[in-house]
Amino acid sequence: MPHILVFDSGIGGTSVLTHISNALPHADYSYVMDNQLLPYGLQSQQTIQQRLAALIKWIDREQRPVDIIVIACNTASTYALGATRQLTSIPIVGVVPAIKPAASASRAKHIGLLATPATSRNIYTQQLIQQFANECRVDLYQSTKLVELAEQFYWSGNLDRKQLVAEINQLNFSPELDHLVLGCTHFPIIEKPLSESIPESITLIDSGTAIARRVYTLLAKDSAVEEDEVQAECLRIKHGTMNWYATAQQARLVGRPEIKLINLDQE
Repeated sequence: MPHILVFDSGIGGTSVLTHISNALPHADYSYVMDNQLLPYGLQSQQTIQQRLAALIKWIDREQRPVDIIVIACNTASTYALGATRQLTSIPIVGVVPAIKPAASASRAKHIGLLATPATSRNIYTQQLIQQFANECRVDLYQSTKLVELAEQFYWSGNLDRKQLVAEINQLNFSPELDHLVLGCTHFPIIEKPLSESIPESITLIDSGTAIARRVYTLLAKDSAVEEDEVQAECLRIKHGTMNWYATAQQARLVGRPEIKLINLDQE
């Protein structure tokens, strides 16, 4: 069974993990969160590159090989995907804002990108906009508060809706846009309350399904089997293993394995 490692600064990557595990339920998973430096949207490019380099060293020391790494963080992907790929032969899939599908689906030719400050101002994000949305008006909205609210909601099950509404009001989405790209993997975790707080005319879109499809395709290609054979294997084995790792102490979730602490400072 393939071993898939999903990495994020916090629990945002679980939104991507859900899509991948639905497509490949037979796989074994490791979820690694660098919550010591959460949120990554406030970290420098150099810091994020160093943390991902440390992650690769940690993976190399583990006895069980990793078949594919998913950097389930838009900021980390835009800042460090290329540099990290140079450090390992393990296939790495990054997450980038779903600018292309949003632009294609927009009838108003007016879309928005909701992301962290780091992702919004990154040159790669600007290149995506120029390449795939040059016929659209693209409004950029930045928020780290929504990252905090998503973390709160995931771990406690409670969401401060007053803070959510206040943040949405502060962002002041244009009433003319018809698609809003969720450019941070934390945001789909609060997608339902988020959608209830914005105009009904705005459709939310994220990269989760596309990332799962990419992982599925790469594993099928690397294992030299046809995709229908992979799907047949999924039907025979319903669930693989799931291990959780964090760089800072985190509350244990009921019904989930213990979260193991790792150190990326001394790698």
